[in-house]
Amino acid sequence: MKPGVHALLEVARNHPGRVARYYRERIDAFNDRLNAFITVLDPPPRAEAPKADPGVLAGLPIAHKDIFVTRDVRTTCGSRMLEGFVPPYDATVVERLADAGCVLLGKTNMDEFAMGSSNETSYFGPVRNPWDLERVPGGSSGGSAAAVAAGLVPVATGTDTGGSIRQPAALCGVTGLKPTYGRVSRYGMIAFASSLDQAGILARSAEDAAWVLRAMAGHDGRDSTSADRPVPDYVAQLAEGIRGLRIGILEDCFDTGLDPEVGARIRDALRVMERLGARLCEIRLPHLALSVPAYYVLAPAECSSNLARYDGVRFGHRAEGVQDLATLYRRSRSEGFGTEVKRRILIGTYVLSHGYYDAYYLQAQRVRRLIREDFIQALSTVDLLAGPTTPTPAFRLGEKTEDPLTMYLNDIYTIGVNLAGLPALSIPAGFVRGLPIGLHLIGGDFNEGLMLAAAQAFQGATEWHTLAPPGFEASGP
Repeated sequence: MKPGVHALLEVARNHPGRVARYYRERIDAFNDRLNAFITVLDPPPRAEAPKADPGVLAGLPIAHKDIFVTRDVRTTCGSRMLEGFVPPYDATVVERLADAGCVLLGKTNMDEFAMGSSNETSYFGPVRNPWDLERVPGGSSGGSAAAVAAGLVPVATGTDTGGSIRQPAALCGVTGLKPTYGRVSRYGMIAFASSLDQAGILARSAEDAAWVLRAMAGHDGRDSTSADRPVPDYVAQLAEGIRGLRIGILEDCFDTGLDPEVGARIRDALRVMERLGARLCEIRLPHLALSVPAYYVLAPAECSSNLARYDGVRFGHRAEGVQDLATLYRRSRSEGFGTEVKRRILIGTYVLSHGYYDAYYLQAQRVRRLIREDFIQALSTVDLLAGPTTPTPAFRLGEKTEDPLTMYLNDIYTIGVNLAGLPALSIPAGFVRGLPIGLHLIGGDFNEGLMLAAAQAFQGATEWHTLAPPGFEASGP
């Protein structure tokens, strides 16, 4: 069992630098097998724990998904377009965790511009799942998930636009937290779909996620979508437990498309929660099945707008040997973007074009509102919603790259949460054919503490989150 954040903080206080060196050595030993990092920092800054009160994350090693701009550190977004970009400032998430004393070990690999469900669209090559190196880790935060699962870092940041924290967390057997939209600042987080993107955490346990969320959450005046609400003490809330909570089982997620073995293991996990004192009931969301088509209209539309700035003039890769502006735009974007990014830009441009805006984009926005209303109605009758995070365990590398629609369906259970702006959490819930799967918990607006408390109770009664992939075992510093 790998040590948790609380134990690591004690070691870091008593032996400054030891924890950071230990994880840096594991990155050196294992990253070539996983390709989880794009950039590794050597020597890591802030290796000595600062003198601070015990509540801060003094000396805790962390990795950031390579979508968070980081001052004087290359930030690529997994794309050739930003291959050489070195930002002059820090994202708010980077800034707050550095101020809390975290030690940055590097930037993790990701699907290009966060567009993908398998971490195979990265310009820097695919990430491999530590449970089976021939399988995907999920995406787009696959590098962060694989790094935490393999014990290369104790915690890592990620972003979640349609499941990009929770899906890789499930496929890699770690805990993945997507907070409420607006709970964590998006300032300095390179945009994919601005109304859907949310920063979050990948960690071994709900307790570890609570420690980090407490430091990174809160209002930020530089982000107009940041919620001006007080941040609870998520670590203290862990003690609230699960007894008496009403949990609605999302029966829509157990219909066609779910691997029967995954369904059985999730039912087993829910029975554990029932034994711990939760009350279970069945819930159906009438419009949840429309999540995928609505998302793949709205997200590409926003992507088309956000990525227009990468033109070879203002930002990003610049083609060489061109004689006119139109050719510069065309070649710079053709060379800088990969296939999946181009596909989504084209879809987004189409649905926003004259004659199709009303038929597609506005209709998708109406569906989005119906989906949120379904969630809000359900959460007025229960405290949490629960179901499987993914329909299957991790699939093989290359298995779905030629069929985008099949790839998109891997996020079928997670996308609705982003459309509704709600918080959600994936926690390890067992194995199917030797591969980890995740239990998906969904809470009401700004109710992260309740989700984390329920997950903490479940993890106190199970061992799934403590297991390490064969060949990556470690006892800690």
